[in-house]
Amino acid sequence: MTEAFVGHGVEAPEMARIRSVVGLALEAAIHHLLPEEHREHTPAVAQRYREAAATLRNGADFHEPLFDGVRETLRALDRPELCLGIATGKNLRGLQFSLQYHGLKEHFLTLQTPDIAPSKPHPAMVHQAMAACGSEPGETVVVGDTSFDMEMARAAGATAIGVSWGYHPVDQLHAAGATEVISDFKELIPTLQRLEEVGR
Repeated sequence: MTEAFVGHGVEAPEMARIRSVVGLALEAAIHHLLPEEHREHTPAVAQRYREAAATLRNGADFHEPLFDGVRETLRALDRPELCLGIATGKNLRGLQFSLQYHGLKEHFLTLQTPDIAPSKPHPAMVHQAMAACGSEPGETVVVGDTSFDMEMARAAGATAIGVSWGYHPVDQLHAAGATEVISDFKELIPTLQRLEEVGR
């Protein structure tokens, strides 16, 4: 993001501001970060971002770590009675790169990105994921690390579970509609079971 801004002759935002828009579609995030007098240049800055990201991904020292517990949790959730999907601010190309890089694509039946839906917190990605899985809002849970995820879930009529290791603080997740906020992936399955027992 810094390279995209500086490359376009605009002062880069502070890292905390950049992190605050993680989860939004790229153009929406950049529009939010740009000073008002530069917002007309959002598409050009977004293109510079994509070029910088591609250069980073193709570098010999590229490393994109997973949060602890991701693989184990996905394996535990990969059951016939469950349908797993992704709703992300990444574009489809970036998402597919990450899934292939980590060998995780097989776990997900549906991939929802801003290429085919409006940016979070609009509920379209969740609606489309539910349609792909044949599920109803009352059967759907969105797990996310930003307030945008929580707002999207609530707007779609789904249950929202926040995680505390992202860039939005726990109180912000609760304020945006999180039913629960977990602090470790190990808590996810017990939380899902508990919510199912009480009817969410």
